[in-house]
Order: sequence, then structure tokens, then C-alpha cells
Amino acid sequence: MAKSREASQVVTANRLGDGLVVFLGAGGTWVEDIERAIVAVTKEAADALLRQGVEAEIANKVVGPYLIEVGGAEGAIVPLHIRELMRTKGPSVRPDLGKQAAARPH
Repeated sequence: MAKSREASQVVTANRLGDGLVVFLGAGGTWVEDIERAIVAVTKEAADALLRQGVEAEIANKVVGPYLIEVGGAEGAIVPLHIRELMRTKGPSVRPDLGKQAAARPH
């Protein structure tokens, strides 16, 4: 069954140096914050972003680039699938580590 509209997408991967989850940002940079990712709203734009991700993998900057669907309100970029949402937050078994630890009040 075909989708009635194209979903917005971003490219994600893991950075080779430290294994962190990263997203393709402006100018071909890899950013840790999904809010700084480039969002593709057409299939053609998504394919072009994924090609950039594959080129970065060939250049040994990241591993495993792929597209994820995102949505959000008021300009926020939020992954639509729980797996990807969890990847943006860090290790789920240790809330005292990763990005979620920085967001917690001390």
C-alpha cells in the first residue's frame, strides 16, 4: 500500500571515532543533535542526502547511514519510530549516561 504523502526524512549513522549517533547537517557535517539535521521533504531530496551519507561512509567518517522518518510540531524534529527516538537519547539501560543524562536536573 502506497503512502498518500511523502514523509520528511533525515539521515542518521554512527560516527566512526566514538560510535555516537549522528545526523547529517548543513554542509555535510555530522551533528549529534537531531534538531540540526537537514530535513528532506521529497524522495529526491532524501535520496540526495542518503548519497551524501554513503559518501561519508566511504570516507570513513560514519558507519551505516540510513534515512529515518521524522515529524514534529512548531519546528521540532522528532523521529516517528520508537527505535529512532531512543537512539536520539542515548543508552536506555543507563539514564545517568548519554544525552538524557545531560537533560536531567541534578
